[in-house]
Amino acid sequence: MYFAQDPMMSTQKRKWQISDFDIGKNLGRGKFGSVYLAREKQSKFVCALKVLYKKQLQQANVEYQLKREIEIQAHLRYIFFYSIYIQIVLRLYGYFYDDMRVYLILEYAAEGELYKKLQQEHYFSEQTTAKYIKALAGALLYCHKKNVIHRDIKPENLLIGHQGDIKIGDFGWCVHNPGPETRRTTLCGTLDYLPPEMVEGRYHDASVDNWSLGVLTYEFLVGKPPFESSGHRDTYRKISKVDLNFPDHLSPVARDFISKLLQKNPIKRLPLSSIFMHPFIVENTKS
Repeated sequence: MYFAQDPMMSTQKRKWQISDFDIGKNLGRGKFGSVYLAREKQSKFVCALKVLYKKQLQQANVEYQLKREIEIQAHLRYIFFYSIYIQIVLRLYGYFYDDMRVYLILEYAAEGELYKKLQQEHYFSEQTTAKYIKALAGALLYCHKKNVIHRDIKPENLLIGHQGDIKIGDFGWCVHNPGPETRRTTLCGTLDYLPPEMVEGRYHDASVDNWSLGVLTYEFLVGKPPFESSGHRDTYRKISKVDLNFPDHLSPVARDFISKLLQKNPIKRLPLSSIFMHPFIVENTKS
């Protein structure tokens, strides 16, 4: 059952406990726990309950990372940009904990991981890809305006809602970026999506998300990341050199779009605000 408005929002200051929920099927497993379909008993609101084990979080020394994820995701709301009138950031309604576990109450994305959909279909059409990338560009532009850098955009961290709309889910590698003078050197995210400045140990800023959109566009259209190799060393080398090769079936406009995002110099990458005006997006998202 879905609601036009979120009944959870009227009770979000409530002190939750596990007995407040009916627990359904397992939606997925992660390194530190699992995600379950759940329903809040009082409102009958359907949600996803992410269950994390404290001991595993402590052993991996990622408690601060989890706190940061909760803080950032709780403050990201709806996105209204250009013709995008959907909620692209997966909502975090609240959290609670007991002696052994931490529970995150999340929006339920009915169609699951985008990664699984990509595996089933092998690759997406240019129209589908452009629709997803346009929505993600709007979401990332919103995040950047909130001084948040995602740093780990990949199919596994993207979900599909019950209306087929895309959702950004995992914010574990997000950081607050106080201003243009603040740059970071932390090596994070997934190797295939890391930009040259990160694999080379140089400073990085919000433009890492622009690079990730270029990698994602390529993977959507081809079925695999552009710099994928048999070993990490080869992948690092290809990324550092921007060793980019396009299959024959990609259109010239798609190649141009990807190439403008996958620039080694971060300053030269296509700005997020310009993505909506590129012919690849305009021509493939006409209603």
